[in-house]
Amino acid sequence: MQVKRFFAADMRQAMKLVRDELGADAAIIGNRRVAGGVELTAALDYPMPAAAPSQPNPQLEAELRKTQTRIAQAHAELSAPVSLPDNQDRQLFTPGVAAVKPASKPQAVASQAMDQRALEAMRFELHGLRELIESQLGSLAWGQMQSRRPQQANLWRRLQRMGIPADLARPLLDKVAGISDARQAWRMLLAHLAHAIRTPEQEPLEEGGVIALVGPAGMGKTTTLAKLAARYVLKYGAQSIALVSLDSYRIGAQEQLKTLGRILGVSVTPVDPGQSLLQALAPLARKRVVLIDTAGLPANDPGLRLQLEMLASRGVKSRNYLVMAATSQGQVLKAAYHSYKQCGLSGCILTKLDESASLGEALGLAISQRLPVAYLADGPRIPDDLQVWRSHQLVSRAVSLQSAQDPSEDAMAELFAGLYQQPARQAG
Repeated sequence: MQVKRFFAADMRQAMKLVRDELGADAAIIGNRRVAGGVELTAALDYPMPAAAPSQPNPQLEAELRKTQTRIAQAHAELSAPVSLPDNQDRQLFTPGVAAVKPASKPQAVASQAMDQRALEAMRFELHGLRELIESQLGSLAWGQMQSRRPQQANLWRRLQRMGIPADLARPLLDKVAGISDARQAWRMLLAHLAHAIRTPEQEPLEEGGVIALVGPAGMGKTTTLAKLAARYVLKYGAQSIALVSLDSYRIGAQEQLKTLGRILGVSVTPVDPGQSLLQALAPLARKRVVLIDTAGLPANDPGLRLQLEMLASRGVKSRNYLVMAATSQGQVLKAAYHSYKQCGLSGCILTKLDESASLGEALGLAISQRLPVAYLADGPRIPDDLQVWRSHQLVSRAVSLQSAQDPSEDAMAELFAGLYQQPARQAG
């Protein structure tokens, strides 16, 4: 028997080290927390056993799921606060043991500290065990997918190359599960994806009114506003459009917008913190289009809340569009949506496509939150690099940006582990 110890920052990395060095037949015989991460002890018997049959093992899968449920329940019980009667709040309780009278306050404090350390150690063990179960479930599910439904497995890989999130990929794949021809299944899957993408019936500039661009810093709001303003002026002239800036936080932001206004011959109205946006918009009531540039503030900044409240007020009647850079990670885009949704979002604008290696994550958020994709910005030129695309064109662009390489087997197993992870987190 070969026994080795592996050190890593977290359980998933440690499991990968075990698989890479000892293979999938290695058994985990111990795990503990160490400085800087975790330590796994793994063993491999010799001679190597014969390869396991490729047939699914329902009993093993059922036992793994039961274990996962018990872990989630135990985690919930450990996380719940313990409620003690008022007349017993100074007693120490141990599960399964009768209450004992504390000898002294220092002993009680020391005992409580020991109990807390024991609970923390138990939580760590449960968390590590849950990660092990999820990793094994993910590998098992992905292995069964490849052996039993190779066409579906191939479609999973192609969607991952596009960057489509797993929670969106799974229902799309369910819709084409009954199609036996691989090429037809792929075409139908892309058709379903296009059907899920919403686009405005009318271009926002053509609809007119007050349009505000919101989003975190660095997403390209001001550049996109410049493209929108130039696009409108070239078509209708400068008389019926005005610009408003709420960005008094970034150095030179309002001066940048004033420079744009001078070039286009368009009026620019700065609004400082504490001023009324409604009063600033009153003299612009005759303008057909008013474009508002906002400040990209952190989610915990009080100025962001005030800014969003102004845009959400009934008197302003603005249509607010979330500007999302396609270069941003999925978690960044989700955080941006949850920070800015309180002002009421009419749709989104996808920027920096010329710098992005994937469009799937941005499209995934737009689909899951039912945000119409109003514009696409795919370059620095004003106003040329601003497009109004239909849903099938967006899917075509996402396919053209897909990665040239399939995701690794470990990445696919981890993706399937994440699908098992969601119910456990909800339960815990």
